[in-house]
Amino acid sequence: MSSREVVALNVGGVRFVTLASTLLRFPESRLARMLSSDAREVALPSGELFVDRDGTLFGYILDFLRTLQISLPPDFSDYQRLQREAEFYGLSPLADLLKQEHLLKPRPELLEVRFSLQEMQAFFRIFGSCSTTVETLAEQITVFSGQQSGQSWNSLFPSHKPLVPLPLERPSHHDVVFQCGTDYSAGDQFVARYVSIKPDNRKLINGTNVLGLLLDTLLRDGFRLTSTRTVSSEEKVECYSLERMQKPAGITITVNQAPGSSGAAQAKRSPVQKGK
Repeated sequence: MSSREVVALNVGGVRFVTLASTLLRFPESRLARMLSSDAREVALPSGELFVDRDGTLFGYILDFLRTLQISLPPDFSDYQRLQREAEFYGLSPLADLLKQEHLLKPRPELLEVRFSLQEMQAFFRIFGSCSTTVETLAEQITVFSGQQSGQSWNSLFPSHKPLVPLPLERPSHHDVVFQCGTDYSAGDQFVARYVSIKPDNRKLINGTNVLGLLLDTLLRDGFRLTSTRTVSSEEKVECYSLERMQKPAGITITVNQAPGSSGAAQAKRSPVQKGK
């Protein structure tokens, strides 16, 4: 059979169409052997080759043959069944990878927000298990400073005077620190710090409002709130713990294959997981 010939498969009642070269990717596999004249599977009247196996799981098998990668959705749980399918089709590199479930299963990404109020100032510290997420969040947050007049932070609004953006504190790649509110300067003048969190364009000075906007931003980004606790009642430090599961792109495994061989498995993290 020509490698450019189109092959139609019926796997457990589910129809697939692919090139013969895809099924011949691993010459020693059952899929490659079924194309030979002396080992053909059952041919249906429609011309399709019938395989009495799970059609849904075969979709992952075919994707692996096409890309030499295995990318599974975050809620996937049939690792053992897919491993048996890989063994049935004689795809030992894929079967070996599926035995390493810890490499394929999505892991929770953790984020912690610490919030404290001290007189008219609010302090924030965000710690995340993924430095890339913390870096992205730091790019969304801007702190502006300026001299303002007023009696309290609830009566302060950005004036027509220009506000100066301040750099965020980054103690490490995994955390970011900033504050908002007011501090006495001279007379009725205050040093005011406003916080803006993209894509929201507001400049907020009230710490409680900033906390609400920050948590809403994280929830819209796929995080879920798992717990809240008071770390220090004396200093009024509150801790909000959040988590989300990694995206499917973060659990891609690549298989290196030498021409004419049955393939050699090598696990590789995708770029999404860098910095974790």
